[in-house]
Amino acid sequence: MTEKNKSKKRTTYDYDAIVIGTGPGGEGAAMYLAKSGKRVAAIERYKSVGGGCTHWGTIPSKALRHSVSRLIEFNENPLFQMDDQLTRLTFSQILKHAAGVIRKQVKLRAGFYDRNLVKIHQGEARFIDAHTLEVADEDGSCYNLTAETIVIASGSRPYRPPQVDFHHSRIYDSDTILSLAHEPKHIIIYGAGVIGCEYASIFRGLGVRVDLVNTRDRLLSFMDAEISDSLSYHFWNSGMTIRHGEEFAQIEGHDDGVVLHLQSGKKMKADCFLFANGRTGNTEMLNLAAIGLEADSRGLVKVNARYQTSIDNIYAVGDVIGYPSLASAAYDQGRLAGEAIVKGNLDGHLIADIPVGIYTIPEMSSVGKTEQELTNAKIPYEVGRAQFKHLARAQIANTSVGSLKLLFHRDTLEILGIHCFGERAAEIVHIGQAIMMQANGGNNLNYFVHTTFNYPTMAEAYRVAALNGLNRLF
Repeated sequence: MTEKNKSKKRTTYDYDAIVIGTGPGGEGAAMYLAKSGKRVAAIERYKSVGGGCTHWGTIPSKALRHSVSRLIEFNENPLFQMDDQLTRLTFSQILKHAAGVIRKQVKLRAGFYDRNLVKIHQGEARFIDAHTLEVADEDGSCYNLTAETIVIASGSRPYRPPQVDFHHSRIYDSDTILSLAHEPKHIIIYGAGVIGCEYASIFRGLGVRVDLVNTRDRLLSFMDAEISDSLSYHFWNSGMTIRHGEEFAQIEGHDDGVVLHLQSGKKMKADCFLFANGRTGNTEMLNLAAIGLEADSRGLVKVNARYQTSIDNIYAVGDVIGYPSLASAAYDQGRLAGEAIVKGNLDGHLIADIPVGIYTIPEMSSVGKTEQELTNAKIPYEVGRAQFKHLARAQIANTSVGSLKLLFHRDTLEILGIHCFGERAAEIVHIGQAIMMQANGGNNLNYFVHTTFNYPTMAEAYRVAALNGLNRLF
């Protein structure tokens, strides 16, 4: 009898469920299972819980962005311009704020595991069979854990092409950039996706010269074109150089900087280089072959609608399954996988219109359809706009760059898409999202006309945009 068959006949396990990874997806699964009365353990390869989201991705980058945004706001406010000198911060200084936020997040999330009696095992997990995991501690010792169900929530990491020397002291990815010790005057960022654009904003806000190399023909092409064009203009207006449709041929590290050779023949040189072009699922260390599970070329695992892999008792959530690769969605996926495990079926599902928040300076956020999607689908829609510069609250806060755009059906007035560019965009979009989710006629543009908003607020933009849109109808 094979070891795999033996494991199927086992009637007792160390745990009812083991979750590999403590990022948002792993936390969502672990908490749901624990609160459902299951005996749960989590395996975390690093010393603290939180995963890449807390330690290298979402939390630190957004904390850095917040510091820089406040710096820009301070320098642009006439009230504080007592002389001709701008207040400046270094990357090292704003990293201290990010480190403080990380500590608070780790303490908070560690408390969740403690209160819900989820045992944390620190070490590297690898499959022995479908119910058994080997945990390798950093001191080299190994031990096995067994569970009826296993949830893979191992996350992702920055993609590293083999021809790029990431050990060079001036070449970084989006994880290692957090260890940047020197203060660059000029940075090249290769990859103009969400991460590349966010870090471009951060460094430009610190006064660093930024060259942003985009492998595609426009920034963030999955966003509404008008909104992404707004960001492109804002980057250009801030002095950033953007090169579209370029691919690297060679990245050459030197003692004093990095030279980027592009396939088009162009060459660029800067103090340091950030490679931010794609991510890879963390699956190669899991020994998936032992259970007959395969990851694709990007290290991603396929799952069904219940987040179940091709192995009945093994589930996967978060970045390791690919789209949408958002911390917000990963937590929901973890909870839904937990529900499927506990109930044997899945009543809920991820919402169809998942909001997107991009923490550039200014922010971008959207939910629902873009103009391009509605046009291609031949849906008769109209547009309502509100410019932030016309809102009293934006004038008071001196954050007048940006706008809110509502897309709605001409006949039914149903809201089809919401797109926002400007400070607090990721917060503002949720007001409209709440109305979009209403059923039985509740999703209607007139809600914003007939509702009284606090004044002055940024939420008032919805009333302005709704009236603007209704004025276009005939």
